[in-house]
Amino acid sequence: MKATAAAGLADAEPPSPTTGPEPADGVGAGLQEVRGPSAFGGGRRRFLELLLLMAMTDFKKTFFGTVLGYAWSLLRPLLTFAVLLVVFTRIIRIGSQIPSYPMFLLFNIVFFGFFQEATMTATTAVVGRESIVRKTQFPRLVIPLAAVLTALLNLGMNLIAVVVFFLFFGVGPMWTWLLFPVLLGLMLILASAVATLLSALYVRRRDVAIIWGVLSMALFYGSMVLIPISFVPEGLLRDLMFINPLVPIMVQAHQWIIDPGALGAVEAAGGWLGLLPAAIVFVGVCAWSTHFFNREAPRVAEEL
Repeated sequence: MKATAAAGLADAEPPSPTTGPEPADGVGAGLQEVRGPSAFGGGRRRFLELLLLMAMTDFKKTFFGTVLGYAWSLLRPLLTFAVLLVVFTRIIRIGSQIPSYPMFLLFNIVFFGFFQEATMTATTAVVGRESIVRKTQFPRLVIPLAAVLTALLNLGMNLIAVVVFFLFFGVGPMWTWLLFPVLLGLMLILASAVATLLSALYVRRRDVAIIWGVLSMALFYGSMVLIPISFVPEGLLRDLMFINPLVPIMVQAHQWIIDPGALGAVEAAGGWLGLLPAAIVFVGVCAWSTHFFNREAPRVAEEL
């Protein structure tokens, strides 16, 4: 009898780690899997309050202890602008062929700089807050979005100075400036999606920060920041460039903000169908980042 009972226990399936064995008396439920904090949990109001608090704290800490303080947020793009302006007007001499080239270059550096700053900062944001991620229950999505919001605050300050430069160099206000929020909205959505995806990937693979540093620099030179789209010959090369969702945004910004006579995104792409690849990539990145971060958020603390 004892040998038979022992053989029966050996052949029985082990209990599932998530459901557990059923109680002998039939009372009570099995063990349930306990998930960590989600990407977007705790209510909308709490999420927004945490987002604003974290973003404002980061914004104040960015230049804390520096001599020039917030002025560095403008001086950094201005230094890049000064170097590139000398190169493209005194050495390569392309700038002389482009109307209002100094303003074109300055605006593009500041505008693209928002995307670059938001994504680079957000990449390491979750790991950088390891201590509170391990100990505190809060929606994890707040962390990368706070980095994007901090970059947006820097962009707002920089754009004030850019407008002053525009007026000084004779680029007056145009009614198409009212359409800038459309471009900013698209850039903000794309930056948030990429930032969210990178922050989740970096938790698993630290190589992500190095790889993205190289890719973001490649995007800087491949997103029409330095020259207008008209300098790119029609054909395969231009079609390939319009796979990058940043290109239509930067091209349209040139027409709406700098030069009404410049090519718009639709015209440069050869029609609305030419924008379809960029739209597919845009939507794909947003969908993938949302799914991936939502899946990874509950176990971020375990991965750190």
